[in-house]
Amino acid sequence: MNRNVWLLFAAQSLNQSSTIAFVAMSSLIGFTLADNKALATIPYALQMLATMCASIPAGILFTKLGRKPGFLLGTACTLTGTVISGLAVLRGDFTLFCIGAIPSGLGFGIGQHYRFAAAEVAGPAHHTRAISLVLAGGVIAALFGPELVKRTKDAAGPLLFVATYAILAVLPLIGAALISITKLPPAPPHVASPTPLREIVARPGFLVAVITGMIAYGSMNLVMTSTPLEMRLCGFGVDDSTDVIRMHALCMFAPGFVTGRLIQRFGVHQIILIGGILTIACAGFALAGSTKIDFYAGLMALGVGWNFMFVGATTLLSRAHGAAERMRAQAANDLIVFGTVAITAFSSGALHASQGWVALNSLIVLPVLVVMALVAWHRQGRTASQPS
Repeated sequence: MNRNVWLLFAAQSLNQSSTIAFVAMSSLIGFTLADNKALATIPYALQMLATMCASIPAGILFTKLGRKPGFLLGTACTLTGTVISGLAVLRGDFTLFCIGAIPSGLGFGIGQHYRFAAAEVAGPAHHTRAISLVLAGGVIAALFGPELVKRTKDAAGPLLFVATYAILAVLPLIGAALISITKLPPAPPHVASPTPLREIVARPGFLVAVITGMIAYGSMNLVMTSTPLEMRLCGFGVDDSTDVIRMHALCMFAPGFVTGRLIQRFGVHQIILIGGILTIACAGFALAGSTKIDFYAGLMALGVGWNFMFVGATTLLSRAHGAAERMRAQAANDLIVFGTVAITAFSSGALHASQGWVALNSLIVLPVLVVMALVAWHRQGRTASQPS
C-alpha cells in the first residue's frame, strides 16, 4: 500500500476515535441528562441521521471540488460538534448535547468516503486491500477512544466527560493536517450524459452491496448502542461497558488487516456469508446469559461479523459502477446504509426499554438470513471477478 493509503488509514483512525469515544459516552450522558430515560440514545441517533444526510452533499462536493476540500470540511464539522457537545456536558443541557451530535455526524459521514478514496489512490489491482486497510484504521481508534474516555472522564472533577471532549477537539485538527499532505484524486471529469441513477441502483451488484451494508451496519448498531445501558442495568460500571465497547471495536476493525486478502483468496461472497453467521452468533450469546463473558463474546462476534459483511459490501459496490459513476453510486449507497443506521440508533433505546435485551438481539437474525440468501443467489450467477 502506498503512502497516500497509509495517510488515509491515519485519518480514518482519528475520525473513528472521535466516534467510538462518542459511542462509549453518549448513551450514558443521555441517560443522565434526559428526563425520559428512553431518550438516552437519541444523541447518537441524531449523529447517525446527520451521517446519512451528509451522503448526498458530500457526493456533490467531491464531484465539484475533489476529495481534499470535502475531507477538510468533514474535519471542521467534527471539531464543531465536539466543542458543542463538550459545552452541553459542562452545562448539563440535553438539548444542546443533541445539537452537538449533528455536526459530529456530518463529519463522520464525510469521513466514510476515506475507504472509497483509498481504492482510488491504490488502483484496481489493490482496491480491495486498500478498502480493508483503511477500515482497519479503526483498530487504533478502538484502543485509543475508549481508553481516553476511561482516563479522562473524571479529570475535571464532578464534571464528568468535560475533559474528554476537550482532548477530542484536538483530533480533527490533526486529521486536517494529514489530509492536507495526502495526494488525492481531483474532481472527476464532467460527463455530458451521465448514466441515470435509477440504472445504477437497479444493478444486481449494487442492490446486493447496499442491502448487505445496510443490514451489516444496522444490526451491529442496534445492539452496540444499547450495550452500555444493558450492562448498567446488570450492575456493571462505566469502565466495564467501555472495555466491552473497546473489544467490540477492535473486533470490528482489526480483521481489516487481513480481510482484503481473505476476499482475494476465498471470494467476497464467502466472506460475507461467514460474517452473517458470526452476526447471528451474537444473538445466541444474548440468549445465553448476561455475564461479562456473554457481553464480551457477543460483541466480539458482532464486530468481526460486521467487518466481513461491510468490507465485502464495499467491495461489491466498487464493482457495480464505472469511474464516472462512482460519486453518485457511493453517495446513494451511504445514504441508504446510514439511513438504516439512524433508524436503528433512534429505535435502539426505545426497543431496549420496552422489549428487553434478548428481544432486541433477536431482531437482527431474520434480516441477516435474508442478506445471506441474497449473497448466495448473487454468487450463483456471477463470480467475484465479474462486473455486476
